[in-house]
Amino acid sequence: MAAIANGVNGVHAAQNGAANSEMTEDEIALYDRQIRLWGMGAQEKIRLAHVLLINIRGLGNEIAKNLVLAGIGSLTICDTHAVTEADLGAQFLLATPAGQGADAVIGKNRAEAASEQLRALNPRVNINIDANSIETKDVAFFRKFTIVIATDLPSKTLGFINTVTRFADCPLYAASSYGMCGFIFADLIEHDFVIVREQSNVPSGKGTQETRTRSIVNVEAQEPDSSGGAGKETVTKRELYSTWYLAADSAPLPSVIRNSPRRLRNVSPVLPCLRALWAYQEDHVDGDVPTPAAFAALVLDKQRALGIPEVPQHTIDMFLRGVGMSEISPIVSVLGGQLAQDVINMLGQKQQPIQNLAVFDGKAMQSLVYSLHPDGNLGRHLLQTAPQVTTAEAARIG
Repeated sequence: MAAIANGVNGVHAAQNGAANSEMTEDEIALYDRQIRLWGMGAQEKIRLAHVLLINIRGLGNEIAKNLVLAGIGSLTICDTHAVTEADLGAQFLLATPAGQGADAVIGKNRAEAASEQLRALNPRVNINIDANSIETKDVAFFRKFTIVIATDLPSKTLGFINTVTRFADCPLYAASSYGMCGFIFADLIEHDFVIVREQSNVPSGKGTQETRTRSIVNVEAQEPDSSGGAGKETVTKRELYSTWYLAADSAPLPSVIRNSPRRLRNVSPVLPCLRALWAYQEDHVDGDVPTPAAFAALVLDKQRALGIPEVPQHTIDMFLRGVGMSEISPIVSVLGGQLAQDVINMLGQKQQPIQNLAVFDGKAMQSLVYSLHPDGNLGRHLLQTAPQVTTAEAARIG
């Protein structure tokens, strides 16, 4: 497999060459507040980003809105579905034409129907529509993008997409909502980000391993300012990631949680519910919902594997009711906002992104992040030791 680029440095040369790297005065004025927040350099990286969004339901609406307003270079929306009456509840981008009723948009491709409002939000962003199935795409298709965001897809499809994005050297986010619950998953392969901090009395040098996934790759001292205060240093850190299949089911909780009874008790009960659903989706057709008894048994199995306390029955019932139900606007708004902000952080390389699974519990109003990784290599070396894909899988990837 070709060497995998680090984070936003994985933007392909063809993309960079296609866009002007210098912002105009009008763009600087438009994004003035953002530039003040994260700097001109980060805004330019966001402006050069080519984002692929797979599926645009309520959650996708929120993600697309936030990224378009932030000023990404282009957004390609891949969605094969037609608008239904149920879509009109949580998808604010599906505005009907002036003087016409809902029938004017029902039956239209979902991505196409949302594109008009997106273009109006920020005409500088290039909006592209792809109404073909994502499972027909090969590695070359995914190589065109800076980052891929997949929403509301079953585990099997996410596994396929993540395999292709790995071969395409392209970072991936995945997310779904289930009633009051949801998740965000990130496989950024290897991602570098930069922080500026006060110099410590005990300096951390290049090569310092801060956690299993995070290391310091460079430290540069800054010139002291005229105030005579503590000196500053610019620290470049690298996060290593693993794939959906490895993180979603088999990876244990990090040792810092496993070795602490108090922390084990505080692990979100939504996590084993998510893993139970993903395991069920691997063996069933898309849209099939498990029976309450079968689902409770799966949750118990995942809870025991994680080593956490038994999941309350009311949590299992709440989660299962959310599977397949219509989206809840406040939930997808919070979840989509969190994902979009993390994408902006990742593109700007100014803050540490999600590592690697955020579990959202709307009832408790918590979004807890767990670093779930298998034993062995991570990052760019992961697939070198992973089982090889079958002939059928290789043909499907293209």
